[in-house]
Amino acid sequence: MTIHPGDLLQAEERLKRMHDRLGGIAYGGDYNPEQWPREVWREDAELMKQAGVNLVTLAVFSWSRLETADGIFDFDWLDEVMDLMHAHGIGVDLATPDAVPPAWLVQQYPDIMPERADGSIFGFGSRQHFDVSHPVYRAKSLELTEKMGERYASHPALRMWHVGNEYGPTSYGPWAEDAFRAWLQEKYGSIDHLNDAWSTSVWGQLYTEWSQVRVPEQPRTWSNPSRRLDFHRFTSHSMLEHFKAERDILRRHTPDLPIVTNFMRFYKTNDYWAWAAEEDAAALDIYPDPREVDAHVAAALNFDLMRSLRHGQPWMVMEQATGAVSQWSINVSKLPGTMRLGSYQAIAQGADGILFFQWRQAKGGTERYHSAMVSHAGPNTRIFREVCQLGQELKALGEVTGSRSEARVAIVFDWDCWWALELGNSPRSDLNYPQEVLRFYRPLFEANVAVDFVNANSDLSPYDVVIMPASYLLTDASASRFEQYVASGGRLVVSYLSGIVDENNSIRLGGYPGALRDVLGAWSEEMHPLAETEDLVKLATFDGGTSSADYWTEHVHAETAEVVASYASGRLSGMPAVTKNTVGAGTAMYISARVEDGLLQQLLADVLRTAGITAVLDVPTGVQVRRRTSTTPDGKVNSFLFVLNHNDAPVTVEVNDGGTDVFTDSPVRGAVEVGANGVLILKTGAPAWH
Repeated sequence: MTIHPGDLLQAEERLKRMHDRLGGIAYGGDYNPEQWPREVWREDAELMKQAGVNLVTLAVFSWSRLETADGIFDFDWLDEVMDLMHAHGIGVDLATPDAVPPAWLVQQYPDIMPERADGSIFGFGSRQHFDVSHPVYRAKSLELTEKMGERYASHPALRMWHVGNEYGPTSYGPWAEDAFRAWLQEKYGSIDHLNDAWSTSVWGQLYTEWSQVRVPEQPRTWSNPSRRLDFHRFTSHSMLEHFKAERDILRRHTPDLPIVTNFMRFYKTNDYWAWAAEEDAAALDIYPDPREVDAHVAAALNFDLMRSLRHGQPWMVMEQATGAVSQWSINVSKLPGTMRLGSYQAIAQGADGILFFQWRQAKGGTERYHSAMVSHAGPNTRIFREVCQLGQELKALGEVTGSRSEARVAIVFDWDCWWALELGNSPRSDLNYPQEVLRFYRPLFEANVAVDFVNANSDLSPYDVVIMPASYLLTDASASRFEQYVASGGRLVVSYLSGIVDENNSIRLGGYPGALRDVLGAWSEEMHPLAETEDLVKLATFDGGTSSADYWTEHVHAETAEVVASYASGRLSGMPAVTKNTVGAGTAMYISARVEDGLLQQLLADVLRTAGITAVLDVPTGVQVRRRTSTTPDGKVNSFLFVLNHNDAPVTVEVNDGGTDVFTDSPVRGAVEVGANGVLILKTGAPAWH
């Protein structure tokens, strides 16, 4: 879905007003006072002030406390908390709590609960226990939204709205089925068009009337991939429609306040490109696993994706952990300093808000071991001292809010590709789309090259290099857009499993990668995924070097393309593995095998070099450098250079002309030591590209 420029400007103005009222970067987290006696509330407010908190999220899971029985509402306790926050100068991000329908509603309407693909019921006792297509669920949640909008629109503590929470339940029940059928009728118009799109002549699945069309419930073996792809699309659409219904109610009451919901890391169910277009900002729940030494790389990908979803507009960390989480088999706590480092990493990559789940660690319930800003041990802890340090430091970064980053490289991340690629019945059903994207992102991250993300429908003209990892599904219009990009001087890098199917998830005939065959100047007649027991395939590169590939190979023929690397062993020995084609003023590279990391890094480095793309600073391994820049109304350029040390030991960084340290207000230039897991932020002059 396209974001209109006017919508962007309105959203930016709402966000600017919010940050002005907050005094800069939003800092705080989820607050659940209903879990605690009233005497704790005032202590919490005092501790929040001590920690530098300026925004708390209220009422996320409070439906049962706000509507205690059908039509019986109790807002007195929430009024009291809202007033308490305002009295202490703390803003409120007020949530609509419909992620947790109350027990009385489920008892009255048990079919509100979603049905799984195997026919079992997703029962009460967790979260997201609703079918978003159920008319009673929709009506009751909208009724509560209306009452909250009416009651709190003019409350002086209110700063923004938080609709729902981590949207995601997928239902295969009768209400979802009726809605799915209606969605299909609107999309295809006639049953004949649906039969054609879904290739129902295969396995005799022809439909003769709409009443025969059902959700893709779990079959004995495999299920029609086109039908399942459309169900993915429908599920995302139906939840988004409900979000929009709540948003529109709140917008009517508070037209000047931002409205968001929270996204999740690598979350497959919802097309966040479509969702972000309907919100005032992207907001992310991010929980890197401390057990993974490079967890910050996948986090960085998600940060760049959030920034890209609304064309570079600043976004928010809506949830992160101060220490350990509770969802994994082994929940390791973050080492000292890493919570601070991760927070600044998000800011360096475009975040204007750092919030946590949650303020006070719960003493009971499922997430009682999930860390918080105030832990079970109370405020006299390392974690709370780090929370206070970060809160005080962020006050020096007020000028950063609203600033942006520039990237000359884009990577395609597309939910249609993800859904279609991972539906099974393909040469490799174990392929993980986000991990394929991460493979191509990692060398750019390590080279400190800024990256934007785009989808298959995005404008590519701002970018010198565009990378397409496993862009499995492409429409004709999208394929034409990539061809025009190359002909106009762009540099395109395409991996295996790209351009294979059309928008209906049907194979493009004439050789792989069908939609991109002309621009790549090469085609593949057969895919050769490698068995787990097969050895690495040797490669010979055009410059006389050697390399290898695993997991995936293809029988490629070069037409107009030159061969960059070829197979030197195995059944494809002598055949092209990597090709490069010149089209108009640009080039298109095809990497038809999963080449080893060293060769992938070399190939991407060569493309970047020909495009004249270099890092801002030459820094040691493990050091991340990012820049954010803004222009004031009077034309003054503010630029902030972030240097983040992801190593467990100090490093020396050459910052050249440097700038002013935002924490000490001291000038810094030349060689400077950045501590283990340390952060250096310099306010500098305008960058050369400005």
